[in-house]
Amino acid sequence: MVNTLPQLADTIESQTSLRVSALHALAYCPRLFYLEEVEELYTQNAAVFAGRRLHLTLESQTEGEWEELFLESAELGLKGKVDALRTRDGNIIPYEHKRGRSHRDEHNQPQAWASDKLQILAYTYLLELTLGIPIPEGRIRYHAENVLVKVPLDAEGRAIVIAAISQARKLQLSTHRPPVIDNERLCAACSLAPVCLPEEARLAHDKSWQPIRLFPEDDTRQILHILEPGTRVGKTGEQIKITPRKDPVITVPAQQVGQIVLHSFSQISTQALHFCADKEIGVHFVSGGGRYLGSFDSRRGSIHRRIRQYQALSNPESCLELAKKLVSCRAQSQRQLLMRKKRGKSQHQTELTTATNQIKVLIKQIDRVTSLESLLGFEGNIARVYFNAIPLIQSDSTPTELKFNHRNRRPPKDRFNALLGFGYALLLKDVMNAILAVGLEPALGFYHQPRTQASPLALDLMEIFRVPLVDLPIVNSIDRQQWDLEADFEIRGVRTTKTNGKAPEINQVWLSNSGRRKFFEIYEQRKSETWKHPSIGYSLTYRRLLELEVRLLEKEWSGEAGLFGKLTLR
Repeated sequence: MVNTLPQLADTIESQTSLRVSALHALAYCPRLFYLEEVEELYTQNAAVFAGRRLHLTLESQTEGEWEELFLESAELGLKGKVDALRTRDGNIIPYEHKRGRSHRDEHNQPQAWASDKLQILAYTYLLELTLGIPIPEGRIRYHAENVLVKVPLDAEGRAIVIAAISQARKLQLSTHRPPVIDNERLCAACSLAPVCLPEEARLAHDKSWQPIRLFPEDDTRQILHILEPGTRVGKTGEQIKITPRKDPVITVPAQQVGQIVLHSFSQISTQALHFCADKEIGVHFVSGGGRYLGSFDSRRGSIHRRIRQYQALSNPESCLELAKKLVSCRAQSQRQLLMRKKRGKSQHQTELTTATNQIKVLIKQIDRVTSLESLLGFEGNIARVYFNAIPLIQSDSTPTELKFNHRNRRPPKDRFNALLGFGYALLLKDVMNAILAVGLEPALGFYHQPRTQASPLALDLMEIFRVPLVDLPIVNSIDRQQWDLEADFEIRGVRTTKTNGKAPEINQVWLSNSGRRKFFEIYEQRKSETWKHPSIGYSLTYRRLLELEVRLLEKEWSGEAGLFGKLTLR
């Protein structure tokens, strides 16, 4: 056996061993390797689960013959678990089992795919070093066509493994993601496509590119809102267990739950928190008054991505450009809402036309802004014009108690502002859920400053969704007379006697539990509606758009900019 390990041990002395499966990913796509091994991003699709089922089936069918073996070599800095070992013609042969079909050469002869070849070569080389005897070959069984491919381990094969290990080590030390590969067919079959967004990356570099949708389908898991104080959330087996103070216990399968939102003084056990972190279930806390308090941060890894985020958002020029996109995006949605509602409002046409024209003029001036301070002034002017026009778009039949007068909060002093405040709290919670799911740092924003407990990045990204997910549904629900003025709201701190001839003053208005439940229905219904994204050209629900917009933001500092901040109300 020829020793082909020149100085490799010196380069891996202080590094942990690579997994053979990581080399498989490297041969498939260097960007896939980087996302999994450096940024520690892992997802699983149907093909991954099908592969696991195949291995379980083979184990049960070949009891006594199937022998897995964990191997590790300090010389190679490599480790892995071989699917099976068998003795053939006096030689020990490692086997790999693949669910799909083999590659075919120009003579239509079955061959191993490049990534599968590297994987079986690595296992064969590992086995050779572990046992100290020559291992002539490894074998791959492609079950879709029942084909066995033999891969010889010779000097060339050993050199291929060492070269791959060297390339992997260099990528591990890099701070830059590799570019998207040219072969888009590989991307379509990749489990990490929803994270990598290769089609969107190609579009960022080539505006004529017509992307196919690789982003996942709608997340249909439900959001559990725990409203009653004293209700306990725990786990039993693979289920979420909800124990109210008086009502019967409720259990919900974990795979059906996307978020748990604990309102007021409801509680959750440590075991349930660990369980939710493992199942990627978001856990969020909202006060009894409807204010967003925080989220359970269960992120693992992704430190390289957060370092890049910090580097990008430490640049004042980059922050200003992103903030201008944000303010323009929200302003265009505000203008579109007024224009949409202007139809049929003959008595306010002139005022609404003036308001929309003013916003249009202000939007055109945003590009010339040279500081965040000036941009804040523009945003304030646009918001003033927008909110002053809200009463003009409300129906004449709207009860006086639901008429909008002016923006107030902390606490809200009327029913309209109570709806706005609660809606923005839910939106902030959903944006935080998306940020944590993607793995960015919510404390590092580019527009809002860290002056309150709310995370700046979450406040930034909220601006994109305020109008389509909160303002518009509230205006529509009031027009449809969906709110019960008494049952859906709680009035607190009312001065019941007149003072100096003035009407009684309301100090604060909150949604009651029935009002909150009604708001959940309206809000979640809106999130389930689909919308065609203007940048990428395919339709998603607003539930998915929240996550997509966070991922498009990350591309702004990853060399694939130009797609973020284009989502405006139609």
